Amino acid sequence: MKLRDYQSNLDRGGSRLAEGLWLVVKSMFFMPSLPLPSKMRVWMLCRFGARIGSGVVIRSQVDITFPWRLKIGDDVWIGEGVKILNLASVTIGNDCCLSQRAFLCTGSHRFDLPGFDLVSRPIVVNDGSWITAGVFVAPGVSIGPNSMCAAGSVVLNDVPANTTVIGNPARPKNQP
Repeated sequence: MKLRDYQSNLDRGGSRLAEGLWLVVKSMFFMPSLPLPSKMRVWMLCRFGARIGSGVVIRSQVDITFPWRLKIGDDVWIGEGVKILNLASVTIGNDCCLSQRAFLCTGSHRFDLPGFDLVSRPIVVNDGSWITAGVFVAPGVSIGPNSMCAAGSVVLNDVPANTTVIGNPARPKNQP
């Protein structure tokens, strides 16, 4: 790769003004460890285009890149320090939990190309799933309904329904 040749091809999905305003709101109301009401955070995200259901809890220090690319169902818990790098869409179903310091990352780069081209792919977390503490979810991954990604796992591939994955790279719990 030649970083001198890198040129971002990212479609930010919103205006520079909206992005700038979001950065101010995020730094004041999301990033500090202040125990602000979730309803206030949900209201702010919705003002920036996020689609969020009822009963959603958003704890402190949650870092969301582009709210207009975020869809969250009902009765979802997003724990402290969760990072959602949503250069592409992130969809979180109903009754899901993202525990502390989980990282949903929709973007990466093509190391094999001289221009280090940006690649972004959506992430889907289906109903009833739990992304536990410190889990990394890679671009393009879909977490099946009622599945769990165990603490510290690196999830590089889709997770089937009703499956627990663990490790780096994450594999179904009962596989060697």
